[in-house]
Amino acid sequence: MPGGLRHLYGRLRLGTRLALGLGVLSLVVFVVVGTVLTTSMHGYLERQLSDRMESAQVVQAKDAVEHGTVRRETYLGWYQAVYDVSGDEPRLRRPAALPADSSAFAGLAGRLADTGADDLLDSRPLGQEGTYRIRACEVEPGVVLVTAAPTADIENTVTRLITVQVIAFALALLALVVLGRWTLRRGLKPLSDMAHTAHGIASHDLTESAARLPLRADRGGGGPEVEELRTAFNTMLEHIDASFAVRAKAERRLRRFVADASHELRTPLMSVRGYADLFQYAAANAPQERERHLSRLRAEAARMGVLLEDLLLLARLDASEVETPLRWTDTDLVELVRQAADAFRASHPGHPLRVTTGPAPVCTAVDAQRLRQVVDNLLANAAVHTPPGTEVSVCVAMTGAEALVTVADTGPGIPPADRERVFDRFYRVDKARTRDRGGSGLGLSVAGSLVHAHGGTIELASRPGETVFTVRLPLRRGARPTGPPTDGGPG
Repeated sequence: MPGGLRHLYGRLRLGTRLALGLGVLSLVVFVVVGTVLTTSMHGYLERQLSDRMESAQVVQAKDAVEHGTVRRETYLGWYQAVYDVSGDEPRLRRPAALPADSSAFAGLAGRLADTGADDLLDSRPLGQEGTYRIRACEVEPGVVLVTAAPTADIENTVTRLITVQVIAFALALLALVVLGRWTLRRGLKPLSDMAHTAHGIASHDLTESAARLPLRADRGGGGPEVEELRTAFNTMLEHIDASFAVRAKAERRLRRFVADASHELRTPLMSVRGYADLFQYAAANAPQERERHLSRLRAEAARMGVLLEDLLLLARLDASEVETPLRWTDTDLVELVRQAADAFRASHPGHPLRVTTGPAPVCTAVDAQRLRQVVDNLLANAAVHTPPGTEVSVCVAMTGAEALVTVADTGPGIPPADRERVFDRFYRVDKARTRDRGGSGLGLSVAGSLVHAHGGTIELASRPGETVFTVRLPLRRGARPTGPPTDGGPG
């Protein structure tokens, strides 16, 4: 295909190219069918003419035997002659009906005598007479009858057949291309709709954080293949929408996290700066006042250090695919919880604590220090957000292939609107609490991240008069289940 035609063909739409390809294939089929049909018809008509000539020569042979030549006329336009072939050259017997150029007759008679066959057939043009079908047969030894019949009727019939075929095939090809183009265009319409949808998506503004693709390829039709493509296309759009939603949520969390972190760090930094400014006048102050300022400076610095350590821990847990910040050791959860309970009683004497454990140790592979941090954070959260005298309980048990650590209190509970966000960073249920009492809002977030890093889950159930945090950890390294938990009583 020349370069210009190839370029033009490449610019055609898929439906047009398929229709043209169908047309070319159909044209090849029509040519093959027409050729086979014409050849078969031509051969059939020639056999019919040969059979008529053979029947006519039966009668002509009897006439030639009786009279030495053919006197009875046969069909109009036919020729017949009798030759003696006993000598070196065929000799014509007269009278005979011959065209102006009769060399073909004598030649066929001579060939029959040379070959010794019963009959011979040949087709030759006889000058201006046209093409004739010539048949030679032996009448008696040394005598040959030659008959010629015109093939003009055969040629006319074949020409008419070819003309009819060309017209019929041309009309059929035209109808096939037109109808095929319409059918293909209708069948490919869903693909065009998907292309328009893709163009619409390309023109949509995707720079916004909450951007959502508003378009879908919803029109049906096109068959199973197109339906599969449409389903895959819409699934891809849903996945893109989900990715946008996750990105938007992550961006909102990041902005909120940066704002909260800046707000949390600003207060201790301002305090440190203020107390540092006071030391400019330290010489004029009494030693007791300088010591008070220094203790406050240490407290704010320590608070800021704890906050930064929590933020660093959360960042390392978020990057756990690269660096796992856990040190796994076989640990008895019962003993770990009892140590956390002792520390809680010492730091929060106003909250009675009840510890419930099973009759046997609950051993599993964990990072003891980090899991202790989880229990400490949950206990501290119960003490900070409940009034003095509120009972707190902690329970350790096994169920199936999991270890359960439950921390509960009988405080006012958590409002339903806040339950989904209690594990968010810097989130406080009671916005009115001071930072000295309410904490930084990272305790539960750190606890949740550490539990997830251990491959476990942490659940919250709350109602007025009861709040329960349940930590589920998978058992590792041969831990075995125990019986139902027993009430260890208040410590």
